[in-house]
Amino acid sequence: MIFRTSALVLLATVCALAQAQSTPPADAAPLYTVQDGYKVDADTMKGFRAWRAAACDRCHGANQEGMVGPSLLASMKVLTKEEFIKTVRDGRLEKGMVSFAGSPQVMDNIDRLYAYLKGRSDGAITRAKVEEIK
Repeated sequence: MIFRTSALVLLATVCALAQAQSTPPADAAPLYTVQDGYKVDADTMKGFRAWRAAACDRCHGANQEGMVGPSLLASMKVLTKEEFIKTVRDGRLEKGMVSFAGSPQVMDNIDRLYAYLKGRSDGAITRAKVEEIK
């Protein structure tokens, strides 16, 4: 009986901790704002511009569906933000991904680039080419 009670208390504690970690604060700003599938907020637009400036489409395709590099629509579903930043910053030379640590255009907009690609992967941004919300 003591074992069962201890196990239930432990399970309840683990569940509570998991819920607390996975629930964003209610006042957290949205990662991106999209209207009509292709109109985005100013920060997400800067992420799109960083994508274009770095010519990421040469490897990942104009629609982020992959070419020589993997589909980012699929990758962004499993990569954490930290993993994404590490990959962009450090590259994956063994897989042909160069480092963008020396690119101010990319690194100064890394959070915005993440938001743009996450919006594409989530399906909220339905077109690769976006416009800024007026």
